[in-house]
Amino acid sequence: MKLTEMQNPTHKTAEGYTPLDMIFQNACGEIPFNMTNDYMFRAVLQENNQALRGLICSLLHLAESEVTSVVITNPIVLGETIDTKEFRLDIHLLLNNNTQINLEMQIANRLNWQNRSVMYLCRSYDHLNRGQEYQDAKPAIHIGFLDYTLFSNRPEFYACYKLINLKNYQVYSNNLTLYIADLSRIDLATDEDKQYHIDSWAKLFKAATWEELKMIASEDDTLFAAAKALFYKNSDEEIRMRCLDREEYYADLRSYERAIEEKEQELERSRLEHDQDLRSYKKAIAVKEQELERSRLEHDQDLRSYKKTLAVKEQEIRELRSEIEQLKKQFQSRQ
Repeated sequence: MKLTEMQNPTHKTAEGYTPLDMIFQNACGEIPFNMTNDYMFRAVLQENNQALRGLICSLLHLAESEVTSVVITNPIVLGETIDTKEFRLDIHLLLNNNTQINLEMQIANRLNWQNRSVMYLCRSYDHLNRGQEYQDAKPAIHIGFLDYTLFSNRPEFYACYKLINLKNYQVYSNNLTLYIADLSRIDLATDEDKQYHIDSWAKLFKAATWEELKMIASEDDTLFAAAKALFYKNSDEEIRMRCLDREEYYADLRSYERAIEEKEQELERSRLEHDQDLRSYKKAIAVKEQELERSRLEHDQDLRSYKKTLAVKEQEIRELRSEIEQLKKQFQSRQ
């Protein structure tokens, strides 16, 4: 049965299942849009609070009993046409009416994540109104899901960053926290990451087939809720169109990045050729300088030899003159 043929896909049977539930149970093959698509990421978590709460509990190591409320403070109208491809899809949350959280899925490496994430974190924290005390400031957390490694020299699956003293590691404040989940290095998940199913969420985000997704989702109810919501959203034509818009945007971005990379490679080749020409030129100059030095040394040697010969000749001339003077004197004395 096709989804478009169902009159009421959300109507529940006597067993409590909807037609979509039953189709999900039997779903197989490739997932059209998984949760690495930032629009699908937003759609699933905005529409399914159970999945959202489960994700937050996992990421922040919280028990379900510690979470009283998770409210999205910047909801969007799902399926509505996006006017600009630069549309921001990060999710702003208020946890327990006390903590500001920003969730963001970022697949393309724009080489600006550190500055961007810090800026977003500071904006989340800077929310006091006139007359409020500093102690009223709500803690701010920024959580980024990246499909690339931020620090290639020190790869890590799930990292936490805070303001600390560099000498004794004393935490300066718990009000500003950055988390980074590297979806490309799930293999580096620690035992603690696995204990809180953070690796399972990452695998769920990246799942390529329904079979893989359902296997991951079988671990707990919140993962299953997210998986089912993903299936529902992939069944919504408007959501699919918006996801396709994002795929096209990222395809254009990747093309642009490739063009930049090709230009950089061309510039690098040109630089290497220039450096090679410069080295050849310097080498030629060095050869010429050596030739000139040899010529100068030969010239100096010839000059010294000439001066020496000249000195000998001058000495001979002086001696001849002395002999001539003596001969003159002898001749004069005989007259």
